[in-house]
Amino acid sequence: MKETIKLLTEAYGPSGYEQTVREIIKNQVESYADTVEVDPLGNLHVLKKGTGDGLKIMIAAHMDEIGLMVSFIDKHGFGRLTGLGTLFPQSLVGNRAIFTDGTVAVINAEKWPFPERIDHSFRNLYLDFGVLRKEDVPVHVGDVAAFQRPFVDLGETLLAKSLDDRIGCAVMIETLKQLKTTPHEIYFVFTVQEEVGTRGAITSAYKVQPDVAIAIDVTDSGDVPEHKQHFEVKMGQGPAIKVMDIGMLAHPNLREWMVETAIANDIPYQLEILRLGSTDARAMQVAGAGSMAGGISIPCRHLHTPSEMVNYQDVQQTVQLLLALLSNPVVLG
Repeated sequence: MKETIKLLTEAYGPSGYEQTVREIIKNQVESYADTVEVDPLGNLHVLKKGTGDGLKIMIAAHMDEIGLMVSFIDKHGFGRLTGLGTLFPQSLVGNRAIFTDGTVAVINAEKWPFPERIDHSFRNLYLDFGVLRKEDVPVHVGDVAAFQRPFVDLGETLLAKSLDDRIGCAVMIETLKQLKTTPHEIYFVFTVQEEVGTRGAITSAYKVQPDVAIAIDVTDSGDVPEHKQHFEVKMGQGPAIKVMDIGMLAHPNLREWMVETAIANDIPYQLEILRLGSTDARAMQVAGAGSMAGGISIPCRHLHTPSEMVNYQDVQQTVQLLLALLSNPVVLG
C-alpha cells in the first residue's frame, strides 16, 4: 500500500488539474471494478456491484491537492500568487512550487527572514523563477502550481505534500482490492476540486443518487504544541468517525453503524467534531433528494502545508473499518 501512497502523493494534481492522479488511480482499480467511468467534470466513478439486496453507497475521496496560481509578474520577473484552496502563507516561505510544464519557483516573503505579519492576502509573498526580467519567466498569469516535496516513509509515520486527500484515495483503492463480496451497490468516486468548494462531489452525488454517502478524508490532529482548541482526535489512535464539522451533521444512525462495526471488529476509533473545514460529505448530503451522509477521517498533522503527516496504522485501520462496513448488510432507520 505504501507504494501506492508514494505514487499518489508525488503526483501533480492541484484543483482542476487532477488528470495525472486520475490515471494512476484508474490503472490501479480497473481490474477490480465492474465499471469505470470519467464524468464531464473529471470525477472518476468506480462501481463495485453487489448481490442486489443492499444499499446504494457512495464512498468519496478527493484527488486534488492545495496549490497556487500566478496572479501577476513584475518587470524583474518576480511573480505574485493566489491560493487554490486554503493555504497558510507562513508555511510557504522557502518552499518550491512546481508548474504543469515542470517549471520550478521558490516562494519567499518580503523583508526576509519574516515580515512582522504574513497575512492571508498573500501580498507579502512572491515567486522567484531565477530570472532577471519578465520576458524570461517561463510561465504566465493564470498558470497553476503545486508544491514540490517527496514522499518520506518513516516506518509508522508517513510524510508527504498531498496526504490531503491522496491518503483517502489510497484507502479506497486498497478497500476495493480487498473487498471480495458485498450486498451493496458501491460507487467508489474519486472527486475533483474539493479544495475549492467540493465541486466534484456535488455533481457526482447528483449522478449517483446514493442512499448512503461516506467521505474518506483527513482531519486535524489535536496532539501538536500549537493546537489551542480542545480537539480529541489524535494521530495514532485510530480512524475518526465524524460527528459534525462546520459543513454538515453526520446522520446519527450512520454514525452509530460505524461505531458498532468498529467495536465488533476490535478496530480502535475516535469521534470527530471539527470546528474548521468540511469534506465531500457536506456536498453529498444535500445533493438531489439528499442522502444519509457521514465520514471517516484519518488524523493528519500539519494540514494544508507542504509537509503533511499521518500514522500508517491509522490508515490500515481505516481500510479495515471500511471493509467491515461494506462486506455486511445493514439496516439504517
